Amino acid sequence: MAQYDSNLDNHSVEAQTQNSVDRLHNAVSQALSHPAEQLIEQAEQSRTHAEHAIQQAKDSLGDDAVEVAEDMLGEEVERLEEAKKTLRS
Repeated sequence: MAQYDSNLDNHSVEAQTQNSVDRLHNAVSQALSHPAEQLIEQAEQSRTHAEHAIQQAKDSLGDDAVEVAEDMLGEEVERLEEAKKTLRS
């Protein structure tokens, strides 16, 4: 029974991590569509949240469990930088 509970916890951590990266994607998409300081700030907050979620998942599940989320985070960070450049120009 403990093994089953542990698996549920692992799936929950993975799901929470993926959800945080998905929210970052949505926030960055908004910032790219409508460049505004407030949307950039919201995307930055989502970025921080996603980074923390990934680190917590790494700590509890190991590096392999969050590899995809880390790749997605990297892509979103690049997109966020594009949004910042658009706002500055």
